[in-house]
Amino acid sequence: MFTVAALYHFTRFDDPAALRGPLLACAEAGGVRGSLLLAREGINGTIAGPRAGVDTLLAHIRALPGCEGLEWKESGAAEMPFGRMKVRLKREIVTMGEPDVDPRAAVGHYVEPAEWNALISAPDVVVIDTRNDYEVAIGSFEGAIDPQTKSFRDFPKWWKENAARFHNKRVAMFCTGGIRCEKSTNYLLAQGVEEVFHLKGGILKYLEEVPETDSLWRGDCFVFDGRVSLRHGLRQGDYELCHACRRPLAPADRARPEFEDGVSCHHCLDEYSDADRARFRERAQQIRLAEERGTAHLGAVHRPE
Repeated sequence: MFTVAALYHFTRFDDPAALRGPLLACAEAGGVRGSLLLAREGINGTIAGPRAGVDTLLAHIRALPGCEGLEWKESGAAEMPFGRMKVRLKREIVTMGEPDVDPRAAVGHYVEPAEWNALISAPDVVVIDTRNDYEVAIGSFEGAIDPQTKSFRDFPKWWKENAARFHNKRVAMFCTGGIRCEKSTNYLLAQGVEEVFHLKGGILKYLEEVPETDSLWRGDCFVFDGRVSLRHGLRQGDYELCHACRRPLAPADRARPEFEDGVSCHHCLDEYSDADRARFRERAQQIRLAEERGTAHLGAVHRPE
């Protein structure tokens, strides 16, 4: 069993590039794989590996400037959900494209998972899912608004076009682990929204702590690793990825005639050319050959944002 840790922390890194090499070396020494993003505003990512290796890497991250208060969400995986370890330098650790947004200055009110149901059931509260459309498609909270955004960068534009709908409403927002809500609640406060709330620890913490019998969550939660989706108790779901378009597919989707493993699904059949699909077939063949040899092919595992 592998330990999976999803983490983020907003802090000031004066030289993120100087942190990259030691982080990568620490991860590789402990048999840890996954994806970490570094920017001047902090760190974000998901890692997986043996317990000792994950603990060592988390201790390394907590020792970085301003990261002593790092929190993370843990789950398990029967198989390694990442193909390799990546530490990438980015302009933002989650891309919103709003230079004035700073979660270190102010965020919405944190709501514990045990208190979330009561909040979102209140008649004066509007609940907004800040995730991407393909994530929302496989699960969300009952009654939540889906902005139908293709990326988090689209959220500010959506809000400006729809803000009038939520006049005199309290706004509750949620995302997978909490990082997108750190930015979106700061953004709404700057837009003049007086009462903004977000789910502490995100959907992952809710699914871990709230019993399924009491839950207002419907469906699966998309995750950016090889497990694809999680359910209550952080149990792995039965979704898989279309390795052409990276959208999640249920078993019924994989039974459709448009589905060709590694090549196409009903979502993307008309999105790629014949040349693209020929290239995808070659990649799928290389993945199968790698599996027969007992080696990992990097294209076989979903690459997180």
